[in-house]
Amino acid sequence: MQLLFLLSALFLPAGAGAGEIIGGREARPHSHPYMAFLQIRSQNGASTCGGFLVREDFVLTAAHCSGSTINVILGAHNIKRPERTQQRIPARRVILHPNYNPQTQLNDIMLLKLGNRTRQNRFVRPVALPRSQTRLQPGTVCTAAGWGLVSLNQRTSILQDVQLRIQRDQECHNRFRQYRSLLQICVGSPEERKSVFLGDSGGPLVCNNVAQGIVSYGKLNGIPPAVFTKIGNFLPWIRSTMRRFKQEG
Repeated sequence: MQLLFLLSALFLPAGAGAGEIIGGREARPHSHPYMAFLQIRSQNGASTCGGFLVREDFVLTAAHCSGSTINVILGAHNIKRPERTQQRIPARRVILHPNYNPQTQLNDIMLLKLGNRTRQNRFVRPVALPRSQTRLQPGTVCTAAGWGLVSLNQRTSILQDVQLRIQRDQECHNRFRQYRSLLQICVGSPEERKSVFLGDSGGPLVCNNVAQGIVSYGKLNGIPPAVFTKIGNFLPWIRSTMRRFKQEG
């Protein structure tokens, strides 16, 4: 079974760097003020991921986007340009979920404690988290955004977004042996050929202005559905972790 963990590594073949969402379009500039672009350094080299601001000093992303150092760029539309709206803040702490399993990608969630608080304005603002483990009904239309690939030979530095439909869990059970409906969300219709792709890891799935999922993994060919971590299941861990590090800081 071939899976694509949706992280964009700078050591990929030529043409496989940061690009755009499959079947999406350029986002209206700064229409997703919670979006974060992560520049990651690890023992394997350099890579990039998405993430999203959930409090003035915390970014939520995928655990497989971990690294020894992570720089966070907020308020960006074109990540290749030094826009005046951008805030660049290093992550002070990288906090993986204690039960994250890199083999199965279960519990693929991570918090980044920022070195400084963000300056909130219309370009940089947190997104709301769910208040409970509300189940998303199949057919619900949500939005994903990111700087990931459109294909293995096309890239862009401009934020893209796409509307995706929630699928029945059985769709992902059929495709991914390790899929768990309690912890994950099945997203994207194969008929519509719209999906997140390489480089979109860690970005949010936003439904009715609430972040419900985190981009985790999909198939190598980019054909949907893809798997998102279900944020509602991790609310106690998110809240307790942010509270603990706020007290510590």
